[in-house]
Amino acid sequence: MSLRAIWLHLRVPFSFFLMPVFWFALSQSPHPDQARTWVVFAIIHLLLYPASHAYNSYYDKDEESIGLLASPPPVDRTLWGVAWGLDVLALLLGAWVGWPFVAYLLVYGLLSKAYSYDGIRLKKYPVLSWLIVGTCQGALTYLATYQAINQVAVTTLVQSDLWLAAGLCTLNILAIYPITQVYQHAEDGRRGDLTMSRWLGVRGTFWCTGVIFMLATAGFYFFFRGQTPFYCLQLCLFPATLFFVIWYSRVYRKPHLANYQSAMRMTLLAGVGLNLFFIVYWLVAEKGI
Repeated sequence: MSLRAIWLHLRVPFSFFLMPVFWFALSQSPHPDQARTWVVFAIIHLLLYPASHAYNSYYDKDEESIGLLASPPPVDRTLWGVAWGLDVLALLLGAWVGWPFVAYLLVYGLLSKAYSYDGIRLKKYPVLSWLIVGTCQGALTYLATYQAINQVAVTTLVQSDLWLAAGLCTLNILAIYPITQVYQHAEDGRRGDLTMSRWLGVRGTFWCTGVIFMLATAGFYFFFRGQTPFYCLQLCLFPATLFFVIWYSRVYRKPHLANYQSAMRMTLLAGVGLNLFFIVYWLVAEKGI
C-alpha cells in the first residue's frame, strides 16, 4: 500500500466527530493537568481512533463509500501492521499518563478489534455492536479522559454527575452511529453483516436516531438544570436538527436519498455543533473567557 492509501484509511479527520466527548470531559474537570490533557487528546484522536479505523478497513475491505472516504483504496496486510503499531505506541505513551488510562486503551482497542475481526465480528450482531460502540466511544472514553487529565482515583468516578455526563455521551453516539451506516446496507449485506441500521431499515434508522436524540436532549436539560448552557447547546445543534428533519422528509418518500453525501453532511453538522458548544463552554465556564 502507498503512504497515501494508508493515511486515507486511518481517517484521522473522522476523529473530529468523536472529539465532543473529550471537550465535555475537559469542561467538567476541576483541576486538569495541562501536559496530560494534551497527551491524552493526542493519544485518543491521533492514535487510538485511527488504529481502530485502519483495523476495521483491513477486515471490511470496503469497495463502496465509508466514513469520509467516497472511494476507499484497496488494502493489504500493511494496514493491519500499521493499526497494531499505532495501538502499541498509544499504550507506551499511555503508560506515562497512568495505568487506568492504559487499561482503557486496552479495553477499547480489543473491543474495536473484536468488532471487525472475522473470527468474532461483533458487527454481525446489531444491538450488541451498537451498544458496545456507544459505550466505548461515549461513557468509557468520557470517564477515562476525566480520570486521566485530573489524575483522580478511579473510585472518584462513581459521582452521579460524572455518570450522567458519561451516559449523555453514550446517548449521543447511539443516536448518530446508525445514521453513519444508513447508506451501507448493500455493502454490509454483501459481507453478511447485520448492522443496527440494516436491521432497522432506512426509516427505522431515522426513527431510532430521532428517539435517542430526544432522550439525550432531555438528559442535557436535566444536566444543565434548564439554564442558559442547555439553550446554547440547542442553538449549536439547530443546523443539524433542521437538516435531519428535512432529510428524513425526503428519505421517507425516496429511501435512496439515504446516501453517503447526506450522511456525511448530517455527521459534519452534528460534529461541528457539539464541538463548538463544548469548546466554548469550556472556555467560558472554566477559563473565564
